[in-house]
Amino acid sequence: MARRKFSRPLGERRYKKLFVLATEGAETEPRYFKMFQGDGSVVHVHPLKGKNRSAPPQVLRRMDAYLRKEGLRPEDEAWLVVDTDQWTEEQLRQLHQWSQSKANYGLAVSNPQFEFWLLLHFEDGNGVGTSRECVARLKRQLPEYQKGAVDVKQFADRVAEAIERAHRRDTPPCGDWPRTTGTTVYRLVQSLMANC
Repeated sequence: MARRKFSRPLGERRYKKLFVLATEGAETEPRYFKMFQGDGSVVHVHPLKGKNRSAPPQVLRRMDAYLRKEGLRPEDEAWLVVDTDQWTEEQLRQLHQWSQSKANYGLAVSNPQFEFWLLLHFEDGNGVGTSRECVARLKRQLPEYQKGAVDVKQFADRVAEAIERAHRRDTPPCGDWPRTTGTTVYRLVQSLMANC
């Protein structure tokens, strides 16, 4: 049986799917998500960073400003990435309403914070209830861990495990955001990986 050659007409390139991410954190989250963007990748991650930690309404304002200026193709995705640790239900509800307004919008929320998603790369995270406990447990796995200076190579080979652990905790799947310790970041990461 002869092997079939894949050929693409000259001048045609596969479209790079754009993921626009507005993150609450200014360093850790953008660094982590850049991991999914490589030379051969058809994914382009465009994090919208703030100057420092910002409240969910500010994250949403950054996203809205970007979308007004740049637009978004129907095949692209726009995601808000926030924590629950300091924000009110009403603030989070605004973000959830935005994420429901279009099929290619998403909301990824970690309770209590993004570091819980990072922790799931190494363990189940059972017994973690506060941000302080979350960081302490992550530092047991990564003694050198410092917020904002994350070495994403430490997570690259463990993403599938983190997705599986987060998915298991999200049963039944929450419709908006986790009210107890958990994260829906795995939904964004699944979409990124499906397009890498």
